[in-house]
Amino acid sequence: MAEAKTDTRVPTVIADGVHVIYKVHGTGARKGGATAALSRIFSRRPTPGMTEVHAVKGVSFTAYEGEAIGLIGSNGSGKSTLLKAVAGLQPVARGRIFSHGQPSLLGVNAALMNDLTGERNVILGGLAMGMSRQQIHERYQEIVDFSGINEKGDFISLPMHTYSSGMGARLRFSIAAAKDHDVLMIDEALATGDAAFQRRSQARIEELRERAGTVFLVSHAINTVRETCDRAIWLDSGVLRMDGPADEVCAAYEKSTRSSPAGV
Repeated sequence: MAEAKTDTRVPTVIADGVHVIYKVHGTGARKGGATAALSRIFSRRPTPGMTEVHAVKGVSFTAYEGEAIGLIGSNGSGKSTLLKAVAGLQPVARGRIFSHGQPSLLGVNAALMNDLTGERNVILGGLAMGMSRQQIHERYQEIVDFSGINEKGDFISLPMHTYSSGMGARLRFSIAAAKDHDVLMIDEALATGDAAFQRRSQARIEELRERAGTVFLVSHAINTVRETCDRAIWLDSGVLRMDGPADEVCAAYEKSTRSSPAGV
């Protein structure tokens, strides 16, 4: 009788039957004033104009050290909501999430302030990511060079509100990439740069994986998922449709969108 193989991989994130439900206020949510709102609270009546959204429905998966996992699906499929739940930024209605260390969601942990210069944001973003001031000082020029925002001028000394959305996203990624993470989650950041920036980003993701980190990447660019990830998770209206090798999952997703009248 053949011996069963033992899985020696180390889990970094476990999602066990996760459901995420949140409420959205409609146009009539504020009608009636404060007195009416208090009356509804004490009488337990639903708020007018309130819509309940069941964004993630019973999703289960296990992520391991050294994996790069792409999350794919159409708009509104629950990809970004699932990442927020893994990062602890979105409450879970049912099910459980276990993680090794503190997952870092790019664009949230490195939240930048529009009225401050890029230079000040590098410092504040680095501190928010858990870096020391000494580490930020040592890696400052590397962060700026990696982002490429100074290639056409001294933008690092200008306020963030003067940046394009792509420049801001590249700076966020550069700050996050300057630190090693147990789990790093990236939401569309690789779609904001030119080919050179995308190559630098993909190389950095490979470095993180080699140091036993796990990377989640949300992207509508299927080729980016194919090139960057070895595994993909396909969400469809909050349900896990497929989980497996990136090439296979991406091919199945593309076939589905081609046969759907609505497309992606």
